[in-house]
Amino acid sequence: MKTFRLDLWKPEEYTYEAAYGFMPNLHAYLHEEDESVRKCMIMVPGGGYCMLAPHEGELPAMEYYRMGLNVFVLTYTNDITMCVPLKKQPMNDISRAVRLVRSLAGEYHIDPAKLLICGFSAGGHVCASLCTHFDDITDPDPALNAISNRPDGAILGYPVITSGEYTHIYSMQALLGLQPTPEELEYFSLEKQVKENTPPCFLWQTLEDNLVPVENTYLFAKALKEKGVPYAQYVYPHGGHGLSTASMELFSGWHGGEYVCEQIGFALERIKNNTAVNMNPRRRAELVAQFHLEPAEGEANAPAPGPGPGFEPPKTNPFADVATWVELSRIWFERFL
Repeated sequence: MKTFRLDLWKPEEYTYEAAYGFMPNLHAYLHEEDESVRKCMIMVPGGGYCMLAPHEGELPAMEYYRMGLNVFVLTYTNDITMCVPLKKQPMNDISRAVRLVRSLAGEYHIDPAKLLICGFSAGGHVCASLCTHFDDITDPDPALNAISNRPDGAILGYPVITSGEYTHIYSMQALLGLQPTPEELEYFSLEKQVKENTPPCFLWQTLEDNLVPVENTYLFAKALKEKGVPYAQYVYPHGGHGLSTASMELFSGWHGGEYVCEQIGFALERIKNNTAVNMNPRRRAELVAQFHLEPAEGEANAPAPGPGPGFEPPKTNPFADVATWVELSRIWFERFL
């Protein structure tokens, strides 16, 4: 396996105010044992637009790598402080990622006409934003702008879709701020933005999702059907939010892929030093407590990743039915790619 990091932007192209030295990037997992031209997947973790969840990056990336795809995990712009609205930056990040990967398809042994994106939760919103708005995103690099940013298909797991009644309010607040305009809410309520040229989509979610209501998936599926866009939809009866692959590997205490948390590290240092941009005192106090930025004497700064003391993995997969979405998605995209 060949792994490396690929930054998305040149320094002069990236101007997000709360980056604090962070640069959006791709982490590659490429096959190198032969010269086969392969399908490609860009994995997009969720995290409410204020962080990225490692178990929604590397873990599902490896599932598709084992299927024979070349895979990238996208670390896009997020804001743990929720003080600098992201607006279109995450959507621009994934648009640049698609164009950049296609521009390097020959080097990476990728078929540029077989490029999929896969997002979870807010990462699903990033993916669905590109699927519905790809044709109005202009890249500042003329050469890359000439390359299509339309994905050939999208897999959306428990996605944030709407800004309306069933929204995940904290994702929308991080994305658009506390006082978004009606036009911004309309633009990012993606069930209202589906077009006939939206790429095929595979949707899955659980009925018991207690953070992002399942209605998000229903609304998007209805819009896809009305516009004649091919799609598949699976709704599982049990399971909460954030299940990722829902595999025994996950439930047995997997951890890894912490590289997607890079921007949080930069931001927390600024929060600790009280130099973060537009920092709300109440939000700062929340983050100081959450991340142990001012620990009591003798207390560790932060818990180690992975399961805590006394963790016992389940003997059988409690959500074996949900775990089928990975194979079902493969069957689905093999039909048209």
